[in-house]
Amino acid sequence: MKIKVIVTLKSGVLDPQGKAIQQTLNGMGFENVKDVRQGKYFDLDINENDEQKAKHSAEEICKKLLANQVIEDFKII
Repeated sequence: MKIKVIVTLKSGVLDPQGKAIQQTLNGMGFENVKDVRQGKYFDLDINENDEQKAKHSAEEICKKLLANQVIEDFKII
């Protein structure tokens, strides 16, 4: 089963890479961009037919490896 995971920094956590992208966009003439937050995207192909079991596996993978839960949130799609 294909699972998509998006990992982003929690609100309130400083995002220097997102800030650099936003400043570059402003310098390129995209002055209407007020903020950029960057994150990570993962495609997981889990060998499981049951959707709930696949999502549970993906959640465990995120908690143990893909996301630093102190500063990041994750979303399973």
